[in-house]
Amino acid sequence: MKRVLVFDSGVGGLSVLDAIAASGHALELDYVADNAWLPYGLKSDAELRARVPALLTRMVEQWAPELVVVACNTASTIVLDAVRSALAIPVVGVVPPIKPAAALTRTGVIGLLATPATVRRAYTNDLITQFAPDKRVVRFGSSALVEAAESKLRGEPSGEAAITEAMEGLFGAPGGGEIDVVALACTHFPLLAQELAAAAPRSCVWLDSGEAIARRVANVLISSPGQARTHRAAFTDAAAASELFPAFQARGFTAAAAVSGAPHFDVQLLSDFASV
Repeated sequence: MKRVLVFDSGVGGLSVLDAIAASGHALELDYVADNAWLPYGLKSDAELRARVPALLTRMVEQWAPELVVVACNTASTIVLDAVRSALAIPVVGVVPPIKPAAALTRTGVIGLLATPATVRRAYTNDLITQFAPDKRVVRFGSSALVEAAESKLRGEPSGEAAITEAMEGLFGAPGGGEIDVVALACTHFPLLAQELAAAAPRSCVWLDSGEAIARRVANVLISSPGQARTHRAAFTDAAAASELFPAFQARGFTAAAAVSGAPHFDVQLLSDFASV
């Protein structure tokens, strides 16, 4: 069974992992969350370029996956090339779903919901120019929604104020009343899909990149049909992540691990989830 390592700054990558697990391919799935540095959207490009390739290099050395998924839009737009240069195995990144949103819209107006970092990047502008040149793209950036998703998976209230702010900011912007497709360009946001749809002032199609990433993973690894199996989840701040463990248990993860700080990033298995 081929092994895939899914990486994110926090729990957002679980939306991608869920799609991979549901894709019908026999894969073993590990996960690493750099939650000590959450959220990435508030870190500088230079800081992320120094940290993420080094962290993933050590994770690959210690856990030996055959493919890494950078399941974080901010990291994908900033460090994907550097990660690919550092690793000798395939690396799959996340692309904001602008292209499918442009194909689906009937009003010609797309909503783009992302972190502030992704909203303002030239990379995002290039995607819009390439795939939606004749569409109107209304953008809203929110870091608060990242914390709302993290809170939801900790079993806490899922950030009603942040959701309300995002919906008012997106649909209340010029042209926002005509949005019929919303591209979720942060992997945390699909974890709030039900809450976002309920708070939106109109019915829309909500798109994320999970299924596209799952297809890409299967194609790159040429994996066989079967049942995916989750295994280990590692955290750069395991103490802070302890309240998240039930969300990982619910997905079938069996082991929790702590990752030490830079530059060593040593992984220490803590225990099985049942006894953490």
